[in-house]
Amino acid sequence: MLTKSIPSLFTVGNLFLGVLSIILAFSGEHGVAAVLVIVAMLLDGLDGRVARALNAQSEFGKELDSLSDVISFGVAPAFIMYVVAFNDPTVISPAFAWIVTAIFPICGALRLARFNVVAGTPGYFIGLPIPAAGGVLCTLALFVNDINVYVLLVSTVLLSYLMVSTVKYPNFKKAGIPKAAIWITPIIVAAAILIAIKWPESISKMIFVPLLGYALYGLKKNVDGYFIRLRNLRRKNKRRGVDDNNSVKSDV
Repeated sequence: MLTKSIPSLFTVGNLFLGVLSIILAFSGEHGVAAVLVIVAMLLDGLDGRVARALNAQSEFGKELDSLSDVISFGVAPAFIMYVVAFNDPTVISPAFAWIVTAIFPICGALRLARFNVVAGTPGYFIGLPIPAAGGVLCTLALFVNDINVYVLLVSTVLLSYLMVSTVKYPNFKKAGIPKAAIWITPIIVAAAILIAIKWPESISKMIFVPLLGYALYGLKKNVDGYFIRLRNLRRKNKRRGVDDNNSVKSDV
């Protein structure tokens, strides 16, 4: 019974860090708040792997994971961005800031609901996973002094769209953990927390780069696919035009 509960402990830890991140953002500790979201991502990545290693997967764990993700990677990052960048009525209309902030966790919830009921493509996620979107948003907020606030607004809306889009993103969840190595996971989490506390903003900004690259990868693949389809359509139309001309000539 205790073994079956271990994956849920990771998920509850993920939720706890998400709530704590919101509290710290409200207290002005934006760097620590962002890094707690990053540590929550680590816990989110471990809970499923631990569940598979212990053969402890369940519908309860799946639903708990989705509910935790909405808080840790939907509400918390959106709140961090709002407090850091959107909370100035002289720059942004409060109503507009509220709407943009609310759109992010709403799209995240829609993304998770679709993930739970719609079969995906093997090896890929359909839409940007909410942990990656939340990680990008909370770390992007730390660059508020370097990036125009309207760029942050557009980025928030774009990340929201990518979550509910049909863009394909690589799925790394199949990489499992050997059962014999599960005891190492608490040490990894503890080390991550200690590093995060020691260098909160530096670590968050370092994590931002690979997360942004992951988010842009799917977008690039989607754009490339659009141009490939457009090129194939032009070739098909051109070929059809040639065939029609040949048909006319043969009739004459």
